[in-house]
Amino acid sequence: MTTYNIRFAKKEDIPQIIELCAAHAEFEQASYDADGKAELLKKHLFISENSVKCLVVEANQELVGYATFIKQFSTWDANHYVYLDCLFMKDKTRNQGLGLQLMEEIKAYAKNEECTIIQWQTPNFNTNAIRFYKRLGATSKNKERFSWSI
Repeated sequence: MTTYNIRFAKKEDIPQIIELCAAHAEFEQASYDADGKAELLKKHLFISENSVKCLVVEANQELVGYATFIKQFSTWDANHYVYLDCLFMKDKTRNQGLGLQLMEEIKAYAKNEECTIIQWQTPNFNTNAIRFYKRLGATSKNKERFSWSI
């Protein structure tokens, strides 16, 4: 039986995190360019004043999943929340409860930071993720996400 360890990412995890990001993009039918990502991830994940967090799932010195999240402020709620940017598990590790463990770790972080909610999004074709999130008791909103390249 494989033992999995969920922990915060370390600088030496960056190459494997980039591989997971590429696999995640492919899974979501999106493009991914790894050029320059190592330095940018080091900068954003490991500088002390930054609030971006990255949890990884490790098995036998291989990263098999990750989640990134950040504490943000909601004007409507007049309070902070956690925005879950990414959650991805390799195929071979899905349906083993690891996604739930990651979400529980993020929930604990949110509670510790006195946040009132966790928000995220997933593509509407990712029906397995949608079922998983609904089993957590999460609800969805009908909104479209836009991006504006600068």
